[in-house]
Amino acid sequence: MTQTYDCIIVGGGPAGLTAATYLARYRRRVLLIDAGKSRAAMIPRSHNHSGHPDGIEGVELLRRMALQAAQFGAELRNGCVAKIASGDDNGNDGGFVLTLAEGDSVAARAVLIATGVVNRRPPIDDEAHDAALAAGTLRYCPICDGYEAGGWESEIGGERRIAVVGADGHGVAEALFLKTYSDQVTLMTLIACDLDEHDRADLRHAGVTWETRPASGFAFEEQWVTVTLDDGEEQRFDTLYPALGSNANSELAEQLGLDLDDDRCLMTDKHQRLGMKGLYAAGDIVVALDQISVAMGQAAIAATTIHNDLRKAEGATASG
Repeated sequence: MTQTYDCIIVGGGPAGLTAATYLARYRRRVLLIDAGKSRAAMIPRSHNHSGHPDGIEGVELLRRMALQAAQFGAELRNGCVAKIASGDDNGNDGGFVLTLAEGDSVAARAVLIATGVVNRRPPIDDEAHDAALAAGTLRYCPICDGYEAGGWESEIGGERRIAVVGADGHGVAEALFLKTYSDQVTLMTLIACDLDEHDRADLRHAGVTWETRPASGFAFEEQWVTVTLDDGEEQRFDTLYPALGSNANSELAEQLGLDLDDDRCLMTDKHQRLGMKGLYAAGDIVVALDQISVAMGQAAIAATTIHNDLRKAEGATASG
């Protein structure tokens, strides 16, 4: 380790890249380490990200954000952080030491965890999955693209057939949410299960169809998806939404013994602190609404808090 950074950011999605730009403009020595797995890269085109009325592809958004961070002096590095330890554990005076998968170690006075989450997928092979995402026959975020899924960008608004896979409380909530956009919403399941009477009553009241037979296969074509049920019957939809939850990339937080919620996401204070000196979090890994705009707002708060906490440690704030 030849230098100690003011801050190391783990994760190069919208949260991590926003924080990198802020910290670089605060004239901090900042290193961002990214494993290249941001969920934002999966977005074919976002239409609810402010400032882009014609939409923007997720990959292009990340490219522009990385370019902006780098032009102000942030160091961006591809890699995977395998281990994080308090500097005190390594005989250093505070801070953190991060070890990358390839064996290199880097040190920082502060660390921002922006590692995000991973969508749980239905049983679809990678090639078909990615092609369906690009075509819009497979979608993961009704808040982001329910408008398009329902057909409201065309003259057929509300008439598109939407399937939601995940017959539990989360699936019920997502199916009910999507009724905002379409009159033809069907809740499906991957395994034999039952819903409680309250959920069934909510679905009936909203006019959501509930398919009790488990889905056993998904075939995506250019404009629709065919779902095969376990008795061989096939049903066709315009869009499929998996409502299977996500897995938080919380391994680094667990190494430090931080508290996690039931979904293994991180709980911060209003300044994005994690309760351990020098440690912060932002983005989808934090308990909040999973949206690019939210992640960027959290990152701005986190970066400013990091800068001010470092200033305080440096004696550069008012003593008042």
